[in-house]
Amino acid sequence: MDMQPDFSKYSDGLMPAIVQDSRTSKVLMLGFMNGQALQQTQLLKKVTFFSRSKQRLWTKGEESGNFLLLESIAVDCDNDTLLVKAKPVGPVCHTGADTCFNEQNKAAFLDVLTDTINRRFEERSGNSYTADLFSRGINKVAQKVGEEAIELVIEAKDNNEDLFLGEAADLLFHYMVLLRAKGFSINDVIRVLETRHK
Repeated sequence: MDMQPDFSKYSDGLMPAIVQDSRTSKVLMLGFMNGQALQQTQLLKKVTFFSRSKQRLWTKGEESGNFLLLESIAVDCDNDTLLVKAKPVGPVCHTGADTCFNEQNKAAFLDVLTDTINRRFEERSGNSYTADLFSRGINKVAQKVGEEAIELVIEAKDNNEDLFLGEAADLLFHYMVLLRAKGFSINDVIRVLETRHK
């Protein structure tokens, strides 16, 4: 990697390292790296910080198993901050949240749901409704989308918000399953919408 981080800019030699989800670009956490932590991160391909509380190198997930798998590292224009792009394996925050920042972006849950749907697609077995749906083939998946769409239209004519939102959620879920069965995701649809918006 062709970068020249200047750790000497900090009296303790610790440089801020912002960690971003390589797939969603969501900011996951902030840690601190010295030269040794940076080398360890590049060697292990797992994000490693210098823990100020433990006073030692600390690989994120070394106890929990919730590693951050390294995708890339960049340094900013002043050579004093690192941007680490990584793939999280499990929750990132010690609270169990997927980010240490309390973002109120509810749409980000679609990424979590997409990951679950992808896992069920790969499994195609077990007691999962979604895996069972995949195993029954594309015609069954498409049929379920049609059924949920009709149920949503019926509920739209009434004034029961809970039923309407429930059917809307069912339709969105089954639509996402259909997208995966066809080899796509909701992000592919978003890209089409973005193109049309321009």
